[in-house]
Amino acid sequence: MDTLYIIDALIVNEDAHFPGGILIENGRISDIWKGEKKDIPTNARIINAGGKLLIPGVIDDQVHFREPGLTHKGTIASESRAAVAGGITSYMEMPNVNPQTVNQERLSEKFTLAAEKSLANYSFYMGATNDNIDEIIKTDPKKVCGIKVFMGSSTGNMLVDKRESLEQIFSKAPTLVAVHCEDEATIRENTELYRKKFGENVPISYHPKIRSAEACYKSSSLAVELAKKFDTRLHILHLSTAKELELLDNNLPVEEKKITGEVCVHHLWFDESAYEQYGTRIKWNPAIKSADDRKALFEALLDDRLDVIATDHAPHTEEEKANTYFKAPSGGPLVQHSLNVMLEFYREGKISIEKIVDKMCHKPAQLFRIKERGFIRKGYWADLVLVDLNKEYTVEKENILYQCAWSPFEGTKFHSVVTHTFVNGNLVYEAGNFYDDVMGKALEFEV
Repeated sequence: MDTLYIIDALIVNEDAHFPGGILIENGRISDIWKGEKKDIPTNARIINAGGKLLIPGVIDDQVHFREPGLTHKGTIASESRAAVAGGITSYMEMPNVNPQTVNQERLSEKFTLAAEKSLANYSFYMGATNDNIDEIIKTDPKKVCGIKVFMGSSTGNMLVDKRESLEQIFSKAPTLVAVHCEDEATIRENTELYRKKFGENVPISYHPKIRSAEACYKSSSLAVELAKKFDTRLHILHLSTAKELELLDNNLPVEEKKITGEVCVHHLWFDESAYEQYGTRIKWNPAIKSADDRKALFEALLDDRLDVIATDHAPHTEEEKANTYFKAPSGGPLVQHSLNVMLEFYREGKISIEKIVDKMCHKPAQLFRIKERGFIRKGYWADLVLVDLNKEYTVEKENILYQCAWSPFEGTKFHSVVTHTFVNGNLVYEAGNFYDDVMGKALEFEV
């Protein structure tokens, strides 16, 4: 690997920001300095940041890259390219693919695919079902980020709705348990209510009434109850309601918390007033809800009840999304633009850059106990991102990198641009160009 100097950067790391630079050797950060460094060899490889922001690579703890089996929507190769262009250097991918990742053989196959195709670093969740506890307990906590439990409907047989099965998972899981919390019985009741009213033509604006705040809270509170009963490390994914925030606290450092929470960028950016403009393009599960919920989520992010920011990146084709309410799938592509979204909030004075870095880089590394990533520290892997905070661009078809070729942010003008992304010390993205001769690495976890 090359020796590389990044100079004249504005480094943001661990609640500090300062002008300086970084030396990368053998893929790792070997030196960090403030101000100018005087002893750079004349023949050194240098990247002059020109005063741009230098942050640790973003770690996204929830993505759906659709491989294997759903590759008309996206692939590990296509979506990891979009991710690094958006400043994401590591991701954790979900098990609801085809075939589902619900045994160790399928899990191993995904790691093999990523080693061959992924520009970013990676790990994969082991999926839970009502009857695969024997496979779950074989999961290696040094290699696998967590066990994913769908306590709301998902692909195939991945809805875990039996109390006995949930208790087995929560009591025996060898690693963190990450949950999608929506109560399926409540959703079915709401569905029938509105189907009787509207038939098959339910307006998209009723999505947060069908997949309601009550459905979310009933499921989340059950997950918390089980976690407390069995002393489980529980991570509640994509929280979407003010009421669920009652289940979280901010009294402990994230490394000591047993119950943690995530918010996704779409729940911070949109509220239910946007359904009229965007329709099924912003149909997600859990649903985008009220302006009050959105406000409460942002407040909880700032006061540390919510621990991390993620995307729940879940691409579908435009044809699939351009459908009636019941036929349009839930989910949308987000990894290329999540950092842009948060930097817009910074520009509006709603959040500091230091807090963004904490929630997108530091906290995911701490919460999941990722080894030697998430920080700009000597000896850590050089996963780094340069950002120009003074460059505008508008999201258009021509600059969208997702395989599905659309974005819920089309037409949005952002005021910052990722210019360089480094993964394990390798420059993999620079100003629209990719260098894909070296793939990312499997994440390692402290036990």
